[in-house]
Amino acid sequence: MPLVRVAARPFDRRVLLGALIAAVLAGIRADAGTYNPDRDLGDVVEPWEDLPGTDGRRHSWSDLADRDAVVVVFTCNSCPYAVDYEERINDLAERHAGADSRVAVLAINSNRIPEDALPAMKARAEAKQFRFPYLFDESQAVARAFGAVRTPEFFVLDRERRIVYMGAMDDSTTATAVKRRYVDDAVAAVLAGRAVEVAETAPVGCQIRFERRRAR
Repeated sequence: MPLVRVAARPFDRRVLLGALIAAVLAGIRADAGTYNPDRDLGDVVEPWEDLPGTDGRRHSWSDLADRDAVVVVFTCNSCPYAVDYEERINDLAERHAGADSRVAVLAINSNRIPEDALPAMKARAEAKQFRFPYLFDESQAVARAFGAVRTPEFFVLDRERRIVYMGAMDDSTTATAVKRRYVDDAVAAVLAGRAVEVAETAPVGCQIRFERRRAR
């Protein structure tokens, strides 16, 4: 039987480009936010249980059941941006999170390096007189559940624990230059029962130091 030679098809760069674009898009959630890789506005955040705090207590989602709004900030000891925001977070808690308040403000550290370990967190909280719970997310599961990637990065949740705001705390990393307080505005909107005007902004800060997940 004679050998039949089949002519090779010419290489089409458009096919390769299309395949690359499809591969990239496949890795991006269609329902993610503009700046958040995993969460979108209106998503309900998964509850957490027994996160250790610098106050020596274990903190759970159920502790917040009576609050109409919850502000969660992912922060740490080691990021200079996070350090610069400590007083602003203290002031935020002072404004909104009193004993009889309808609002809770709490901070979560998901880094797993020595300067961000729980003993260092306790020392930092004491030195800076934090007026909010400072919790350690050692498994990094809470940060992943929120789709958080920066420190500091802020989330405001409503009564149903839906995300109504996510991103930066305000419009400037320089405290004296702030003109718009996004988190304050979102909290006020939740308490007033109206839509949040600016619901998502780009977080500014250091990257959370996620550990690589081992392939099974």
